[in-house]
Amino acid sequence: MKHKIILDCDPGHDDAIAILLAAHHPDIDLLAITTVAGNQSVEKTTRNALKVCSLANIRHVPIAKGMDRPLLRPARHAPDIHGESGMDGPHIPEPDIELDSRHGVDLLIELLLNSNGDITLVPTGPLTNIAAAMRREPAIVPKIAAISLMGGAIGLGNVTPAAEFNIHTDPEAAEIVFDCGRPITMVPLEVTHQALATGEVTARLRAAHRPVASFAADLLVFFASAYHNVFGFPAAPVHDPCAVAAIIDPTILRAHTMHVAIETTGHWTTGRTVCDVYGKVGKQPNTRVGYALDVNRFWDMVINTILSY
Repeated sequence: MKHKIILDCDPGHDDAIAILLAAHHPDIDLLAITTVAGNQSVEKTTRNALKVCSLANIRHVPIAKGMDRPLLRPARHAPDIHGESGMDGPHIPEPDIELDSRHGVDLLIELLLNSNGDITLVPTGPLTNIAAAMRREPAIVPKIAAISLMGGAIGLGNVTPAAEFNIHTDPEAAEIVFDCGRPITMVPLEVTHQALATGEVTARLRAAHRPVASFAADLLVFFASAYHNVFGFPAAPVHDPCAVAAIIDPTILRAHTMHVAIETTGHWTTGRTVCDVYGKVGKQPNTRVGYALDVNRFWDMVINTILSY
């Protein structure tokens, strides 16, 4: 049976790869794409989602624009990594798919309320849309089968020493989501930094001589250059598809279950995912936290799916 998911994202180079994986993998039924401000403004991330789906001929999935800023904080973006468009690098034709008329939060609520409790949410950006939907309509919470999110870190962050970008951008939203009581898989930087788009990966994509695969390779080359300039990485860590892959094949991720809290007030630590690895705080575990990725199986999954376009 296919896994029904809603992909909540802020495209974003790696979000684009997550869209391609979710829309074409045979084990996934992608019900909707909702967009949020994060890597760039929500106007730009939404346009990027429309562009990716137009280029890849993904026409069966509604795309709805969501929240344009965090719940309590000013918006912050990542042009140093993703460029001014949010998806700089390859030339992408103008989209020819219409945006869904519903707000992203309304679409999340509608789909969950009308479901049989069998939808998994896959947020790969700040958690603003998910938290806003939970606050507006608490009846959706028991309808969520599970949440597989890209965000957080057990150790070092990537936007501050303590915090990863998605959680740091809207820590209040993250706190609402992590406290919701539904099964959560957190795919942190420790996992996604293993998903490096090496030259071998891009070569496999280019060797197919297929438009979508060539587009994906172009995305990854720009992304790698940006990561090298900012962090010194030899290749780009492709964060967001890891959260989709963890649904397709949970064994691709090695994880421990623990309690995760979100720091919202720390002077140096706002946005930190406080992972109680050793069970010191006496709270019930609320999250399955990944720490390792089967890299070869991950890339085989991603590349084979992209080559199916």
